[in-house]
Amino acid sequence: MPELPEVEVVRRGLERWVAGRTVEAVEVLHPRAVRRHPAGGADFAARLTGRTIGVPQRRGKYLWLPLEGRDLSVLGHLGMSGQLLVQPEDAADEKHLRIRMRFDDAAGTELRFVDQRTFGGLSLHENTPDGLPDVIAHIARDPLDPLFDEAAYHAALRAKRTTVKRALLDQSLISGVGNIYADEALWRARLHYERPTGTLTRPRSAELLGHVRDVMNAALDVGGTSFDSLYVNVNGESGYFDRSLDAYGREDEPCRRCGTPMRRRPWMNRSSYFCPRCQRPPRVAS
Repeated sequence: MPELPEVEVVRRGLERWVAGRTVEAVEVLHPRAVRRHPAGGADFAARLTGRTIGVPQRRGKYLWLPLEGRDLSVLGHLGMSGQLLVQPEDAADEKHLRIRMRFDDAAGTELRFVDQRTFGGLSLHENTPDGLPDVIAHIARDPLDPLFDEAAYHAALRAKRTTVKRALLDQSLISGVGNIYADEALWRARLHYERPTGTLTRPRSAELLGHVRDVMNAALDVGGTSFDSLYVNVNGESGYFDRSLDAYGREDEPCRRCGTPMRRRPWMNRSSYFCPRCQRPPRVAS
């Protein structure tokens, strides 16, 4: 699933190309693309037609299009392969086109949801008073949010009986961080992924949070991380932060700090990449 930088790249593209436009027609071409909208494709299209899209919003990995009036939003679930593409109206349909959204202006472009693996989709949801789709109201603020509460985050880390990587991926504590950027931030902070959160001092957790922000901002500068053609921006272009990764995907390659071969370990149905010298595992209590 795309992480915060990849989703933010898409959000910025949608803000440029879609904000302020009024929906003229919606085609739902595959029922799985609206399976999170219980009333079905026809209802999704009918309720969206005639509505004007506001400025696209994001919290962590979650992206939504608020509708004028602030009562409803279109929540985008990108899943493993979902793409929101702005294409010329006369462009050939993509092989895995699932939803088409046309607008009532003369701009000549339309919004398409393309999803090869059909794990993603679009759905309509009522908004909370804060303007969030109600189904993601429990998601914590992300580290790039100006209102992110560092003191509260540190207190939650200390109180939670878990390990540091699990805490980074806990979207109820901090949103937007996934496996790639967790490994990158932990490498920069010289922390092992199994380090207990209760052992982190306030300066240490602040340092880690700074590395999370730094690596995400660096990824944003180059369009995010694209390991294949599935992670693209609204113009279909891939990011290239994968060329700058220090930890993730670098098994057996030399650590960029000390030269020790990087290691990969299975972790929660994923993998963790780390330097065994720079990121020493925590001592096991006797």
